[in-house]
Amino acid sequence: MQKTSNILSMMKTARIASILVFVCFVGLTTANAQRDYRTGIGFRAGPMAGLTVRHFISQQEAVELSMSSRWSGSVFHGLYERHHNVMKDSRLNWFYGGGIHVGHWNLESNLHPWFSEDGSYTAFGIDGIAGLEYCLVDAPISFSLDWKPMFNVINKTRFRMDDVGLTIRVFFGNA
Repeated sequence: MQKTSNILSMMKTARIASILVFVCFVGLTTANAQRDYRTGIGFRAGPMAGLTVRHFISQQEAVELSMSSRWSGSVFHGLYERHHNVMKDSRLNWFYGGGIHVGHWNLESNLHPWFSEDGSYTAFGIDGIAGLEYCLVDAPISFSLDWKPMFNVINKTRFRMDDVGLTIRVFFGNA
């Protein structure tokens, strides 16, 4: 039974990865992202909720730093992202990228669904991100919906795919 569950989980992961690769290749042919800001600060709601800052370093490239919280711990993320229009001259953009994270948790086994031991630990790992962002026309506000899988490489090695978040940002600085 466990073997069947693992195979189904691997097939689901492969399917999601295939879809993301396809979306990335299709997006390479789209025009530059239509956005009105250089830097945005906001709040991301989801399993790992927290503060986020995105800064564009070129028309299509951005870096994003965030601090989030989950299971009595904190995680810091650093991401590199590529942004593209969904349609030409659209205010709706899609983005993808990757980066790193470091987190520290004080676990109580009764509060955490995957760990049976109490204690604290620090983990380092890699992140991916893919999502959509919409910039309002008459206000310096954007909304984004993203999926951010992460893999702890050092300490508590494991892959997490459950982090889907909704972010609202206030932005400033002309593109």
